[in-house]
Amino acid sequence: MFFCCSRVIFHNAAVSALCLPRRSVRCSDPGISSVPVNIPADTVKLRLEKTLISRVPRAAFFNLSDLRFLWLNYNSITAIHPSSFVNLKALRELRLDGNLLTSFPWEGLRDMPRLQTLSLHNNRLSSLPAHASLFLPNITFLDLSSNRLTVLPAELLDLWLFPITLITRSLFVPGLHDNPWLCDCQISMVMSLSMSLASPVVLMDQGLVCSRSVDQWGTTLSQPELTRCTRPSVQPAATRVISPLGSNVILRCEATGYPTPTLTWIKSSLTCLFHDEVMQESPRVGVRWSIIILNGLSYKDAGEYRCQARNMAGLSEAPIKLRVVGVTSLSRFPKRKYPKTPLKLSTKYKRPNQTTSRTSSLSAKENQIPQNLTPSENKTASNLVSTELLTARRRRLNLTDANK
Repeated sequence: MFFCCSRVIFHNAAVSALCLPRRSVRCSDPGISSVPVNIPADTVKLRLEKTLISRVPRAAFFNLSDLRFLWLNYNSITAIHPSSFVNLKALRELRLDGNLLTSFPWEGLRDMPRLQTLSLHNNRLSSLPAHASLFLPNITFLDLSSNRLTVLPAELLDLWLFPITLITRSLFVPGLHDNPWLCDCQISMVMSLSMSLASPVVLMDQGLVCSRSVDQWGTTLSQPELTRCTRPSVQPAATRVISPLGSNVILRCEATGYPTPTLTWIKSSLTCLFHDEVMQESPRVGVRWSIIILNGLSYKDAGEYRCQARNMAGLSEAPIKLRVVGVTSLSRFPKRKYPKTPLKLSTKYKRPNQTTSRTSSLSAKENQIPQNLTPSENKTASNLVSTELLTARRRRLNLTDANK
């Protein structure tokens, strides 16, 4: 049954097993210039088409919390407020075909967590911001055809080209045809991905055409000259590095590929290293090298470092193992070495030293001079002892010569 109210047509439909009424509203009066405010709150499908609506204000559909389908096709919309879709938690499909949009508030997609279909066909979009990819993980159908797009941001390509970001969905269908794409590696990779078997990305239209400039169309993406994209190849300066404790070390790697790959250093079991520790440089197109500087090595710096290179053609990495050597425990004082002395023979095997015994006896006699003598007597006694000592020394020398 259809109802007419302020140029708005209401259609009640019984759906679901409980036969609950679901309302569909369609408005196509060319005299309407703003979003109607008298739309029933239980509306699940709203079609505002072929009107003079030029802008969508903030919270324009706030009372339509049950809305699942919103079609705003072929109006004159030039601007959409970032908060236009507040409270549309159940919305599944949003179509804005045939308007005059030069930009789209991608951050507004946060207010539509269940949105799966977004159609921006036949507008005037000339670029896509890099942050748009942050709000597209749940979108399975994105129609960007018939716009003025020339390049795709690398962040959006990462969303499509790397399967790790596609775990939550089994298929993604983008519409990219009828845009003046430049003949670059980005578009070539999207085309190649969509043509590969078991790919999660399937283009709506495979007949993409690119140009050498915005004003010259006609080059198809299947031509051989567009297959320039090459997966990165990583070459480290050394695969094993041994450095002493407390020293400084530099790890270096070089990557080649097209487009020029980006490099990231990753340590095993840790997150990516800080940017202020890494230096990168691109000496020419397709080549990039990077170094990481580690000052004052400690044992926690030891481990495996991976130099990871990435571009839209793929990802590759090379490991570098760093070993830190040094004292691993408290040092012990070295034992003091004493000079070796010859072993002493036992007394029973020792040959008596006659010279030593004679010298000892003479010394004893020398000390046996009486202390109570007069000076003249003392002088005489000393002379006698001296004569006796001289005689004893002569005998000792003769005995030594005889022994020799």
